[in-house]
Amino acid sequence: MMNDLLQRTRSIKLAIFDVDGVLTDGKLYFLVDGSEFKTFNTLDGQGIKMLINSGVRTAIISGRKTPVVERRAQNLGIQHLYQGREDKLDVLDELLAELGLTYEQVAYLGDDLPDLPVIRRVGLGMAVASANDFVREHAHGVTQARGGEGAAREFCELIMRGQGTLDAAQSAYL
Repeated sequence: MMNDLLQRTRSIKLAIFDVDGVLTDGKLYFLVDGSEFKTFNTLDGQGIKMLINSGVRTAIISGRKTPVVERRAQNLGIQHLYQGREDKLDVLDELLAELGLTYEQVAYLGDDLPDLPVIRRVGLGMAVASANDFVREHAHGVTQARGGEGAAREFCELIMRGQGTLDAAQSAYL
């Protein structure tokens, strides 16, 4: 299984992340004034930065729209942000047309049914450990970590390991 996943990473040029349940624990926190906040994992953020530095483009596609996600994407250097978009496959097709990429060059990390059409279409479609059972069954692989708890880092490191860039990414901090 691991060899298959590593083989799938070799052609990846774009990594796409869902937000709720993937970059976060999936909980929605609302304050009395109606505003909301999310918690993000710093290990995931570092993994995304390393992946970007290794030459892989990044994107977020989320069905929900919040300023917090926009700020997080900017802080991490995520190049493409799509929020409030329920049909993620439509967004994927738009993005591929814009970037001149194929499905096989895309990796996607998701957790729930709206992510499934993309997970099944791309070259490397993965689910987080805390994903819906049906989604996990139909993904190419499942992270050991749960969403918001290092799953995105694991996904990023898998891609870099398969592309031979993980050691260099880590050694840059020595």
